[in-house]
Amino acid sequence: MTRFKIILGVSLMLNIGQIVGQNATKYSNEFLQIGVGARSLGMGGAGVASANDVYAGYWNPAGLTSIDDNAQVSLMHASYFAGIANYDYGAWASKISDKSALGISLIRFGVDGIANTFDLIRNGEIDYARVSSFNTSDFAFILSYAQNEKIKNYKHLDFSWGGNLKIIRRKIGPFAKATGFGLDAGFKLKSEKRGNWSAGVVIRDVTSTFNSWRYTFTDAQKDILASTQNVIPQNTLEITLPRLIAGFAKTWDYKNWEFVTELNAQFTLDGKRNTLVKSNFISIDPNLGGEVLYNISDKNKVFFRTGVNNYQTYTNKNGKKVASIMPNVGVGVALGNFTIDYALTNLSALSGNGPALYSNIISLKLGINKNN
Repeated sequence: MTRFKIILGVSLMLNIGQIVGQNATKYSNEFLQIGVGARSLGMGGAGVASANDVYAGYWNPAGLTSIDDNAQVSLMHASYFAGIANYDYGAWASKISDKSALGISLIRFGVDGIANTFDLIRNGEIDYARVSSFNTSDFAFILSYAQNEKIKNYKHLDFSWGGNLKIIRRKIGPFAKATGFGLDAGFKLKSEKRGNWSAGVVIRDVTSTFNSWRYTFTDAQKDILASTQNVIPQNTLEITLPRLIAGFAKTWDYKNWEFVTELNAQFTLDGKRNTLVKSNFISIDPNLGGEVLYNISDKNKVFFRTGVNNYQTYTNKNGKKVASIMPNVGVGVALGNFTIDYALTNLSALSGNGPALYSNIISLKLGINKNN
């Protein structure tokens, strides 16, 4: 692990100019696209249509109106890439009236203990005693609001809309900092009386999200960047373009069993991506997941989940183009107002250079009611 972080530090030092010094609209703020909650992650990242609890503040704010408690809190921790990167999430949501709800979410994605190798080589000599360490961290504060509306002449349909205000803080050690803000918009249509289905649409970064970057380098560090043919970055504005995510979910009930399946599709307009459907104009990335629920009693339940996502093609070690898709599985238990979920996901299955680094994800949810 230490060796990897030294290599990561060297790479970051040699490329920090390119990382900070351009308007990189593609893959900007990608830490906000990883996903939260072991339920949806176990279902392959599908959650735009079926999210109906505190996690809806992330997946689709319109789903917050379906919260069945006075308030809910949630926590999640995930270690990605064999513990190199840590993802932490916490959220609170509450009904503020019969038709509206409010939510707050906090996200941190970080890599700690990266080697600062600016002083590794001095006067042609390598001295590891001069290597220090720094952290990179991405923070997001999300304020969500949702409201339910009645549709005249379609009383069997439940329509809700919602929005997110996002404030972003990113930091690369002492070298670069960014502050940003953006908006999301979400819509959800649900029918429990006719077919038991739901559909959702989310437009993330609907007005584009703007990160204002500032950097701090010493004269010696600037000389190192210049000598290694790296751009010395200037203060700049990074723009995250909008993306649209559409989803449809269907539920079937049979005695004590409940079956849910959901299909999502992410549409991006920032150039060709390595997705199932791709062109120079638009790329489409699908997510498909399912959940089986068994009611032990009125308040106690168990869940089994699976899903697939992240369809890509890559070149293997033999130089052959190979198609790959990422599987996910998960389980969960609800005991009264407390729910614990677990998911096993694989963000690095597409490297083609070695064994997959599976990620274990655990999330918690607690419902709070006045009579508790």
